[in-house]
Amino acid sequence: MELSVGEVAARSGAAVSTLHYYESRGLIRAERSGGNQRRYRRDVLRRIAFIRAAQRVGISLEEIAAALATLPEQRTPTKADWSRLSRRWHEQLDARIVALTELRDTLGDCIGCGCLSLKACKLYNQDDALGREGQGAQRWRSVSGTAARDREPAD
Repeated sequence: MELSVGEVAARSGAAVSTLHYYESRGLIRAERSGGNQRRYRRDVLRRIAFIRAAQRVGISLEEIAAALATLPEQRTPTKADWSRLSRRWHEQLDARIVALTELRDTLGDCIGCGCLSLKACKLYNQDDALGREGQGAQRWRSVSGTAARDREPAD
């Protein structure tokens, strides 16, 4: 049984534009009808559920695409596939949890201060990492290496 893009959107909870985007990224696949309308196999719903579950825990579409590419012939992920593929993300998620916990625990140190000190702010420039790059606005360096403040103004 084939589904239209509207039916897939209604059943998956994903917007039609999201489905088109997933298709453009190679995450899902549609066939074309004689009238050039998209038609999806029913198993695309499980694939979309896999994508959305992975996104919900913070996995990028690039990482999701790489995981799905390991499945033969773009088949729909099974429960065993999810277990195997999600194990790859555990370390990344654990590191993110540690970072967010540390941020939460130190957030009270700066609420209301308004300083956003480039040397001391744990939110913006933890451990003064940019200070090791030299003086000036390190985030505004151009490709040529000159700071934005050192360039001549445009005519």
